[in-house]
Amino acid sequence: MATQYHTKNHCKYMIKLHMIFVVKYRKSLLNNGLDDDMKQIMFDISKMEDSKFTLDTQETDSDHIHMLLDIDPTVSPVSIVNRLKQMSTHRMWEKHSVFLKTHFWKENTFWSDGYFVCSTGDASMETIKKYIEEQG
Repeated sequence: MATQYHTKNHCKYMIKLHMIFVVKYRKSLLNNGLDDDMKQIMFDISKMEDSKFTLDTQETDSDHIHMLLDIDPTVSPVSIVNRLKQMSTHRMWEKHSVFLKTHFWKENTFWSDGYFVCSTGDASMETIKKYIEEQG
């Protein structure tokens, strides 16, 4: 597979990030259809006109999601984390509020406060893609 570099006026870049978000209290909620909804929501967010990142691959386990993102150099990883967590939580509550109220009765939350992110580098991208695809 050829390396996919992006070109702008004064730079050429490839920034790949591996991100993991964990469901609040490690609840096993990403199963029985919620996983497919969450993956679709994350994909939809990445396709928004102002997202500045693309979602290369993603997979869920029962209590967390792995994503491999291709990001623009003008955006910070934390801004992407905030956008994905806020928008996905809001959309999941719009779609599954009755179910989620049985698990999070104090507040409309979905994700734990923390997250994992690392740059993948060119050498290990395929390894990380394979790892993410084999989750679940």
